[in-house]
Amino acid sequence: MIRIVTAVAAGGISGTLLRFATVNWVASNWPRHFYVGTLAVNIVGCLLIGLLYGLFLLRPEVPVEVRAGLIAGFLGGLTTFSSFSLDTVRLLESGQVLLALGYTAVSVFGGLLATWAGLSLTKL
Repeated sequence: MIRIVTAVAAGGISGTLLRFATVNWVASNWPRHFYVGTLAVNIVGCLLIGLLYGLFLLRPEVPVEVRAGLIAGFLGGLTTFSSFSLDTVRLLESGQVLLALGYTAVSVFGGLLATWAGLSLTKL
């Protein structure tokens, strides 16, 4: 069990640092579009979770530590619904209702589509 916990922790640290770097880079380069960093990591994370899930279905011999480290750890640290929620509330508070609704729709439906696309890539 300690090996799984260690793998999830290491993956979580890596994913969290990548999200932090991405969101800060976007915010410093496009401050008016601060939400794009969270959107990008969520869409990419959804694509990757679909792809990894599909690959792990095809390759059940992949050790549970690797699977847990990548999915629960890395992707759990990379993607974040709480940041998405805060970004949406910030857009609403600034009176950008249409942008907030669009951001929500693209995040949810884009994430679902990216997850499906990642899973579909494993079936090619």
